[in-house]
Amino acid sequence: MKFPADFQNKIKGFRRWQDAQCSLLGRVMLFKGIEELKMQNCDNREIKYTMYNKPYFDDNLVEFNISHSGEIVVCALSEEHQIGIDIELITNIDLQDFQSQMTEREWNALSTSNDKTDAFFKYWTQKEAVIKAYGHGLSLPLKSFEIQDNSAQINDQTFYLKEVTINKNYKCYISSKINMDEIIIKNYNPNN
Repeated sequence: MKFPADFQNKIKGFRRWQDAQCSLLGRVMLFKGIEELKMQNCDNREIKYTMYNKPYFDDNLVEFNISHSGEIVVCALSEEHQIGIDIELITNIDLQDFQSQMTEREWNALSTSNDKTDAFFKYWTQKEAVIKAYGHGLSLPLKSFEIQDNSAQINDQTFYLKEVTINKNYKCYISSKINMDEIIIKNYNPNN
């Protein structure tokens, strides 16, 4: 598999080799997923970026999103709907640093939770997945919308969420405008 010069330069620009490796693996997973799903006309397509830095194919035959954290990379594909996915390695953090990113209701729920760290990473990955599906990146403040009952509203658009269980040390959510009951989640393990 050959990658375009701009992607090769992006890989070379990472300070940590782990981030370069995860970015490279995400791209490989994308094209492997396209191949497995037999999506037409996507092989060797150039990936472009919106003004919000969301990657896309020119012909829009497939929507995709890639995320990585720690040692895990995830890739979501859809032939019909915008999609977003986020994964985070659960670590010890100072929750106060993130209060400004949560709505009052989210912060109250997080503050009264028995497992505050788990509650934080649940909200964080949900918000990130929704922002990625919406496609405007962090130009949309995280506090400007609220996660409630595995969904969020942004400008009269509803984004649904579903947890993807991968590893007990990670939190991962996927988001799209369709009901998540219709989403098929397929885990790919290169060791199988």
